[in-house]
Amino acid sequence: MLHKAVQVRLYPSKEQEILLAQTFGCSRWWWNYALNKSIETYKQTGKGLAQIALNGLLPKLKKEKDTEWLANCYSQILQATTLNLTTAYKNFFDGRARFPKFKSKHGKQSIQYPQNVKIVDGNVKLPGNIGVVKAKIHRPIEGKIKTVTVSKTPSGKYFASILTEVKADNPTNTEGKIYGIDLGLKHFAVVTDGEKVSKYDNPKHLAKHQKNLKRKQQKLARKQKGSKSRNRYRKVVAKVYERVSNSRQDFLHKLSYKLVSDSQAVIVENLHLLGMVTLEDSLTLRYRNHNLAKAISDVGWGTFINFLSYKLERKGAKLIEIDRWFPSSKLCSNCFYQMGEMPLDVREWTCPHCNTYHDRDGNAAINIRAEGIRMLALRVAEGLKADGSAVSAVGGEVRPKLGRKSKLRHSPVSTEAPPSS
Repeated sequence: MLHKAVQVRLYPSKEQEILLAQTFGCSRWWWNYALNKSIETYKQTGKGLAQIALNGLLPKLKKEKDTEWLANCYSQILQATTLNLTTAYKNFFDGRARFPKFKSKHGKQSIQYPQNVKIVDGNVKLPGNIGVVKAKIHRPIEGKIKTVTVSKTPSGKYFASILTEVKADNPTNTEGKIYGIDLGLKHFAVVTDGEKVSKYDNPKHLAKHQKNLKRKQQKLARKQKGSKSRNRYRKVVAKVYERVSNSRQDFLHKLSYKLVSDSQAVIVENLHLLGMVTLEDSLTLRYRNHNLAKAISDVGWGTFINFLSYKLERKGAKLIEIDRWFPSSKLCSNCFYQMGEMPLDVREWTCPHCNTYHDRDGNAAINIRAEGIRMLALRVAEGLKADGSAVSAVGGEVRPKLGRKSKLRHSPVSTEAPPSS
């Protein structure tokens, strides 16, 4: 089975907006209460609270005078909030995410319906007292609806992310090009298919709106906290961020589609993005790393790899991630001589062994592609097949075993519009 998600725009009535605001508030309050309860319990006993234990607190809270309003909220929304919190805890302890944060009423609001959502005459029918909400469904909703996440952006727009389950055709694509991609900041992606190297410049979406954003943020800061004027102008600032996000998503979707459309495999480095955006303790590195973290967050490498992953899987092609420590930039793609130290400001170099001139990023893309092909050829030679199907290595040179040992890892299935947490 394959999971797909479609994000549709919602247009609730005034009454439905009030009901949704109340539901957002209940879910947010329960998240914060359960998170605080889990933290206190851990401090006292050294153990956290499981999902069943947290859900067991709800009946008592619904009967207490101060929190009896929780009974007006659709019960499965609160249970879905508990599930999301326990999942966030698990991801933290497994090292996949940071510690869960308390939610604010000023940011993006979301609730999740685990079942009983229906599509009625082109609109979305939500269970409970909200009913049928007007929607703009731009593509058919295929398969069985699993969960629906309703969200409200800081700019005041409503969306529903509809996750469905469909039968997978399990296609296998062994025709097309094999791309090697080196991701960077000056050039967002340097791509090679074994014959030519193409460079895609970093659009720098946030930098294009920085002046406008700074002016509006300064105007917002001058408004009195808690005033209606401040609340209205907060949406003006949020719309600028929304334009930045939309332009980034558009660029990443178009580039990923272009690469997937004629490929049988795409090879990238397995980047540790969380480590890249973490500030160092050293005061001399703090400012530099802060700017670097801002640039890395704006460029959207992680989102791009996710887009490649699910687009390739639907087509039956493969996403291959090589070890992030593989010396792609320092290895000569002609004679495989490995350089020693190579600072980031060195963008061009000549191999001292064979005198081949290299563009740093183009050479890295060639090495990434060759390393991915080498791993595929090695698996085929050992009689193994990646996920039940082999990707043809025709047209690519298979490099000897040099540098650090790499591993083959396929990314998990992702969706086009992932539900917000």
